[in-house]
Amino acid sequence: MEPRPTAITLHRASRVLDVAFDDGCIFRLPAEYLRVESPSAEVQGHGPGQKLLVAGKRDVAIDAVEPVGRYAVALRFSDGHSTGLYTWAYLHQLGREQAVRWAAYETALAAAGLGRDRAPGDGGSGIIRA
Repeated sequence: MEPRPTAITLHRASRVLDVAFDDGCIFRLPAEYLRVESPSAEVQGHGPGQKLLVAGKRDVAIDAVEPVGRYAVALRFSDGHSTGLYTWAYLHQLGREQAVRWAAYETALAAAGLGRDRAPGDGGSGIIRA
């Protein structure tokens, strides 16, 4: 049985989403991390191996957390991104894998010569297409 959230708290000033689950896990998920790991097709692509590198999101904030049925939330970000549903399972996975995913993200940015601040030449979207 997949864990279900017991509390979701948006901390606007620190740009962090706290998610507590019924299995006892509590995750502090920064807005930047949630944005670059968005489950949307815009970020993940439409199939395996199509994930895009999203740069320049250090200062992104979450403007809204909107429930979607009993299985997910939609996050609306300050850069206008609002697609992709963060299911309970995906939020739990992001929490469990945060250290590994974040390290991989920073490595990918460095390899591409990019950073967490606004990416030059991206038109403000932060999406880098290879």
